Formats: sequence, structure tokens, C-alpha cells
Amino acid sequence: MESVSEEVQQLSIASLESTCRKLANAYQSALDKGASTTLIAKRLDAMRIGLDSLRNAWKGEPFTADGEKVVLSMNVLRGIIPSIEAQIARAKDGSPQHTLNQRRLVALQLAIASLEQRMI
Repeated sequence: MESVSEEVQQLSIASLESTCRKLANAYQSALDKGASTTLIAKRLDAMRIGLDSLRNAWKGEPFTADGEKVVLSMNVLRGIIPSIEAQIARAKDGSPQHTLNQRRLVALQLAIASLEQRMI
């Protein structure tokens, strides 16, 4: 994986942590309402594995996901990117929403790249 500045590393980890919290809250809300949680659970698991991969690559923290989970996570994260890109296109340049989604997109791309490195 290419060299990434300390600032981008921190912003990416913070972005993925925030996304994990939002997904965990959405999961609990869906459970409380009796709604389907399958998609949310898949995205939350993939996001956590991507986050763990970046933490391992940049901070030396443990990474325990097996090859099957890594591949599944890469595919799920790739599937999220088009909706983030659409949100960026709709947001006004310089707006907080634009900045948030730009950071989220970079974080997802770095997480995918980190997971891809594990498959080599």
C-alpha cells in the first residue's frame, strides 16, 4: 500500500470509526423496529474489517479476519462507493457534507487497498 500521511491516516480512521458507530446505531434501530438487519450487519462487519486492516497496517494493531471475510468485506465496501460518490456529486463544494463524504470515500478506498494487499 502506498505511503499515506499521518493526517490522512487519522482522518481515515476517524471516518471509518464514525461510520461504524452510525451503522451500529442503525442496526440497533432496525432490531428495535423488527426490520431486516441483514444489509446493515454486512456493511458493519465489512467496515469493521476494513478499519481493522488500516489499524493493523498503520499502527500495528491485531488483524484476525480470514481470507474469506477479507474478500467479502472488499466486495461490500466496493458496493458502498457509488452511493458515496453520488452524495458527493449532490453536495455543494466546500460544504460539511461534501467534506465528510470526501473523507469517507478516501477512507473506503484506503481500506479496500489495505484488504487487497492481504490477498497478495
